[in-house]
Amino acid sequence: MNAEEFAAAWAGRFGEDAVLTDSFGESVVDVPAASWVAALDFARTELGCDYFDWLTAVDELDEGFRVVAHVYSLERRHHQLVRTLVPKDAPVLATATGVYRGASWHERETFEMFGVAFEGHPGLKPLLLPDEFVGNPLRKDFVLASRVAKPWPGAKEPGESGGGAPSRRRVRPPGVPDDWGPRPERPARPRGADEAKGSADA
Repeated sequence: MNAEEFAAAWAGRFGEDAVLTDSFGESVVDVPAASWVAALDFARTELGCDYFDWLTAVDELDEGFRVVAHVYSLERRHHQLVRTLVPKDAPVLATATGVYRGASWHERETFEMFGVAFEGHPGLKPLLLPDEFVGNPLRKDFVLASRVAKPWPGAKEPGESGGGAPSRRRVRPPGVPDDWGPRPERPARPRGADEAKGSADA
């Protein structure tokens, strides 16, 4: 199925609600959140995309979370990316498990990492993180505590690699507030030449 046939198929079913674009040679369709399950069902039944590959989300900051699913037709050998947008303050979307059973694991991961809830999911519970973990680590506003607790590998500032001139100040990683977490200990200042000489004379 070529690009024109894809466009005609989506337009015939969803009209202006389906916006079809191309991304590196793959068909991408954006639909409203209310049409999410219907779009995936259409991709499976009408476009032959019987293989569910993956599902995840992208934090679009103020716009919300863009949920993306990739499906594939084993018979016709074509790909389809289906996307939708859910608001930041109420990231809820209908589950796709009724269309693709393989979506279950991916929706649990997306719920855990981004906080997007999938309504109707048969078992939306933590998957990868420990029980005591608080927060959604793939959101862009999530503070990476490990970057503050220990030095990040690789040199970003002069002197961080162990050689060269020392850095004048420690720069916090992107997204970490200046007043967050443990404060780094300042190294003892070297004694000045005059002070050291005065001590020696005494």
